[in-house]
Amino acid sequence: MFLWETERGQKAFAMTAEQAASTATLAANQGLYNGFLAAGLIWGLLYRDRRVGRHIQLFFLGCVAVAGVYGAYSAKFSILFVQALPAAIAGSLVVLVRSRAENSAA
Repeated sequence: MFLWETERGQKAFAMTAEQAASTATLAANQGLYNGFLAAGLIWGLLYRDRRVGRHIQLFFLGCVAVAGVYGAYSAKFSILFVQALPAAIAGSLVVLVRSRAENSAA
């Protein structure tokens, strides 16, 4: 979001300066969206009631996964592997950790 029009941002996304300038507003929107998702995941991690925190984490990871599936469909198929799959794996780990914690407490 902040480095989009810099040389580093252009190199990371294989863009020219003109492309970066013409898509800067879109990049800012995506950066803000991703920041809110990160804030939600951190909120879930820090929430006092761990059960509620896990639900918060799963909600935000689900949002990331859905956005990744839509991005794979509408923009570039590889988004499925760089966005949706990691979110699905993280969600599975959240559920697995919860299951293990509940089984060890019993």
